Amino acid sequence: MQLYNKVDKRVLKQQLMEEPFHRVTVSFYRYVILENPQEMRDSLYTAWNELNCFGRIYLATEGINAQMSVPEQNWEKFKKHLHSIPEFKEIPFKIAVEDDGKSFYKLTIKVRKQIVADGLTPDDYDVTNVGKHLSAKEWNDALQNDDTVVVDMRNHYESEVGHFKNAICPDVDTFREELPAVLKELEDKKDKKILLYCTGGIRCEKTSAYLKHHGFGDVNQLLGGIIDYKRQIDAEGLDNQFVGKNFVFDQRLGERISEEIISKCHQCGEPCDTHTNCENADCHLLFIQCEKCKKKYDGCCSTACQDVVHLPIEEQRKLRKGKAKEGDQRNVYKKGRLRPHTEEILKEEIVNSLKED
Repeated sequence: MQLYNKVDKRVLKQQLMEEPFHRVTVSFYRYVILENPQEMRDSLYTAWNELNCFGRIYLATEGINAQMSVPEQNWEKFKKHLHSIPEFKEIPFKIAVEDDGKSFYKLTIKVRKQIVADGLTPDDYDVTNVGKHLSAKEWNDALQNDDTVVVDMRNHYESEVGHFKNAICPDVDTFREELPAVLKELEDKKDKKILLYCTGGIRCEKTSAYLKHHGFGDVNQLLGGIIDYKRQIDAEGLDNQFVGKNFVFDQRLGERISEEIISKCHQCGEPCDTHTNCENADCHLLFIQCEKCKKKYDGCCSTACQDVVHLPIEEQRKLRKGKAKEGDQRNVYKKGRLRPHTEEILKEEIVNSLKED
């Protein structure tokens, strides 16, 4: 039995665009002991593939972390199946805020050591001793307290486009980097009320346990993360304290929570909060690009990459093969930060553009 996808991604994306039905984008997680993650992985793949589900799911002995796209007509069957598994009974769902049904184009389920890579050892935290979960109303009320410290537990490229007002937004690229950075940032604030938030709640679960292990007493986390916060404030008519867009890890790359645009195009500096990946497959840099620059640079981060994408496919492949021997450059540069060569090129282009004007 085939337990993984073998169809070319271009074909899969085309099939997705031609689907005559709607999909529901959902995320969920649970820390729970899985005795045999690989066996669970194969079982889930078989069941969800039959339901035509797409998504990115990670399993480990510590639990499950999933972001999925489920055909609307199979939604009830999907929920019934998931909740029939004892480890996942009544697991809460976070439904996407903005959803065009095109968030994923294939089903990927992987077994990992951890469902969120954090670099911690079992002695660094007790996941059963986590912070208090706050509803959207409780969260808004807590924000009014002068002794409250709000911490964004996401990466810099996520908080760049949206965050809660007055939040501490660590300048980091990974959750692994963020934990020690946050601990250092808060080392003189152990007597404060700590509020943690992230996209759907999973990173805060680990962080709250980590902080409590290090002596923090009043640790709180936003129930359901930013995704469920939006649902709650809409349902209850609450004031929205989040400004900008919520970054998401699927094809959409973001969903709007408020109308404010708080970031800028990385190429021209105009207000913009639309993330994209450089069209040069050998670069694939994640950055913010406005529509004007997207057209000017053909979706690339620089003219250097633009030149590459205009080469015949075979020539592009030859270039990638040559660089593979030197080391994959995509792993050298950080997400959401322009590469050194990109910055130099753009500075030169801006200067030349001003001269022409």
